Amino acid sequence: MSSPTYVLTLPLKVETWQEHILEKRLNIGRTIYNECLGEALRRYKYMIRNPRYWEAVRMTKGNERNQLLNHYKKQYGVRKFDLNRYVQGMGRTFKKNIGSQMAQNIAERAFQAVEKVMYGNGKKVRFCSVGQFFSLEEKTNKTGFRYFPKNKRMEWLGLIMPVILKNHDEYAHIALQDKIKYCRLVKKVIRGKNRYFVQFALEGFPPKKRNQNYSKDEFARVGLDIGTSTLAIASENEVKLYELAEGLSVDESQKRILQRKLDCRRRANNPNKYNADGTINKSNREKWIQSENYKKTRQEVAEMSRKMADKRKQSHNQLANHILTLGLDVRVETMNFKGFQAKAKKTKISEKTGRYKRKKRFGKSLANRAPSMLLTIIDNKLKYFGLELKRIDTAKVKASQFEHFTQTCVKKKLSKRWNHFEQGDVQRDLYSAFLIMNTKDNLREVDVGRANETWNNFFRKHEQEIERMKHLNKKQLSSIGL
Repeated sequence: MSSPTYVLTLPLKVETWQEHILEKRLNIGRTIYNECLGEALRRYKYMIRNPRYWEAVRMTKGNERNQLLNHYKKQYGVRKFDLNRYVQGMGRTFKKNIGSQMAQNIAERAFQAVEKVMYGNGKKVRFCSVGQFFSLEEKTNKTGFRYFPKNKRMEWLGLIMPVILKNHDEYAHIALQDKIKYCRLVKKVIRGKNRYFVQFALEGFPPKKRNQNYSKDEFARVGLDIGTSTLAIASENEVKLYELAEGLSVDESQKRILQRKLDCRRRANNPNKYNADGTINKSNREKWIQSENYKKTRQEVAEMSRKMADKRKQSHNQLANHILTLGLDVRVETMNFKGFQAKAKKTKISEKTGRYKRKKRFGKSLANRAPSMLLTIIDNKLKYFGLELKRIDTAKVKASQFEHFTQTCVKKKLSKRWNHFEQGDVQRDLYSAFLIMNTKDNLREVDVGRANETWNNFFRKHEQEIERMKHLNKKQLSSIGL
C-alpha cells in the first residue's frame, strides 16, 4: 500500500533562453507519448483480433480466467513493463533532454490511456497535438528534474531554475520539510503567456492552516444530497441549499459567445471541409486553415476556460472546508454522473407538443458545475483524518421517495420540488439530505427513530434557510423550486 501523498505547487523563475529549452523538451515528451500510445494501441488491436482472447474474456471470473488474460497480454506485449522496455531506445536517443526514468513515466501514461479503453472506461485514445503537452515528471527526486533544498532551486540536465518561495509563505516552508517523492514540471498558459511551475509530490498529510477550523467530532453527521447543479446540506447545526460553483453563469454565457465566434470563423476559413447540412466532411483530408483572428479567439476561449476551472476549484474547496466544520461523518448518495452525461437512447414524443423530445441530458451542467470533483475533494480532506466519505446505497435508501412519518416510499415526478406533510412543506433536496444524515451505520436504510428525534431541529433550520433564499437578490435555479 502506498504512503499518503499531497501536492505543493510553486512557480519557477525561468529565463527566456530556458523557456525555449523547456518548450523543446515538452515537445520531445509529446513525441515519445504519441509514439508509445500508437505502439500500445497497435499491440492491443492485434490481441483483440485473436478469438481465443474473447473466449477468455467471456469466462467466469476467477484464477483460470485471470491466468489466460495475463498470458495473452504477455504474448502480445500489452503490459506496462513491455512498454517500458519499448521506450528504452527513445530514452537513449533523447538522453540530453529527457532522462530514462522520465521516458518510462511518459510510457506509463500512454499505457494508462490504452488501459482505459481495454477495460471499457473509455471509447478511444487521443494523441497530443503540437503545444498540447503540458507536464513532465520523474519517478524520484534523485535524478533528472529534482529539487535542491539548500539552494531552493530545480536542476534538470543543465538547467538551473530558482523556485519562487516567499519568506512569509509559512505553509510552503513547513510542507517542504516532508520527504519529496518526485517533482513534476507543469506549464500553464495564463493571459497568453507561458508560465512554468513545479509540483512537489510530498509524503504524508498537508500542514494544518492557521484559519482551518474543521470539526473535531468524528460522529457529528452531515447529510449531502448532491445534484447536477445544487447541493443540499443537513446537519445538527445547519441546513443549507447551495448552487454549485455559484457565480460561473456570467462566465458560461461569455464562453458560449466566444465559442460561437470561433465556430463561425472556422467555417468561414474552411468552407470545403463541411457538407451542405453543416456537418464536417470526413472524406476531405486537406489541412485546416487557421487565420490570425481565429487563433486569437481560440486563445480567448482557452483563457476563459482556465479562469472558470480555477474559480470552480476554489469554490469547491471553500464549500468542502465549510462542510467539514459541521462534522466529519459525511454521508452522500452514490451517484452515476457518467450516466447523467450520456444522451437518452430511446426516442420519445412529447404528449403536449407532439414533437420529439430532446435526447440531451445533463452533460453541460455537469461539465460546468463538476459535482463529482466536489465529492473527491471532500473525500481527500477526510482521508487526512483517517476517515472517508460514506456513500449510502441509493437503491435501498430511496431518499427521494421515502417518507419517515409513514415509513413508505412514494414516487414523485422530477418536477415536484416540495414534499407536503402535516407538519409542514419541505423542500425536496433538503429533505433527502435530512434522510441521508439519518441513515443507519449499514448505509442501506433510514434510522426512523433518529429521524423523528432530529425532525424538529431540522424543520426549524429548514424554515430559516428558505426565508434566507427568498430574500436573495438573484434568480434561483428552477430545480430549487422557489
